[in-house]
Amino acid sequence: MFYSKNLLNNNNLKHCFFSRKNGVSKGMYESLNCGIGSNDNPKDIRKNLEIVSKIFNIDTDKLAIMNQTHSNKVLIAENLKNSGRFDCDALLTMNNELALCVLTADCAPILIYEIEKKIIGCIHAGWKGAYSGIIENTLSELVKMGGSLSKLISIVGPCISQNNYEVRKNFYSNFMTQSRENSKFFIEKNDNFFNFDLRGYINKKLADLSVFKIENIAVDSFASKNEYFSHRRAKKLGEDDYGRCISAIKKINL
Repeated sequence: MFYSKNLLNNNNLKHCFFSRKNGVSKGMYESLNCGIGSNDNPKDIRKNLEIVSKIFNIDTDKLAIMNQTHSNKVLIAENLKNSGRFDCDALLTMNNELALCVLTADCAPILIYEIEKKIIGCIHAGWKGAYSGIIENTLSELVKMGGSLSKLISIVGPCISQNNYEVRKNFYSNFMTQSRENSKFFIEKNDNFFNFDLRGYINKKLADLSVFKIENIAVDSFASKNEYFSHRRAKKLGEDDYGRCISAIKKINL
């Protein structure tokens, strides 16, 4: 488990960037796999989600889990309907009953808290979502809810490091089309391959939006086999699927 120093002592909140430990799943999914979209045993996934919900002292159906598609779509989670899954890549709420959750396996989980209006949020930020505006859209919606970016705490959780994020030249070219300043997030390996700094790119976007209280949980999901699931590591090992770690944030009824 990983925690934010900026949020840990806040009596209004519970949060956690969960590792892959302390669950019940087996094999490649060992052990706290919360990936509903994975091919793991559904009963084991359910048990893992129950473990998470107990830490937050809520029923499992109060976990607001997204059906993530690497989009830039943001939703306001006012309540849970049916399965409790939201078709989006970011959630915001003022509801004290819900724990907002994000699933990752190399992409960056971002938890946010606006301290004045007490708005909580979570963002699934892979390169596609970050490139297409998931961070900008989330903060825009937060402002519409009455929040202030000057009162925002943002924590970027474990994700793949630049050392292990190899991309092709066309990937690099797309980012250069967006802005020549994006060159700072790439290290050229040869004419066809680069290494991309996803965390750095996300941090720059947050700073550009005037979010200055930014914290990083500097864990490399690819390199931390015992701590974190990794899509890229699974592919390198020839595995046909992979687990997902969960990160969550919830307001507390005081």
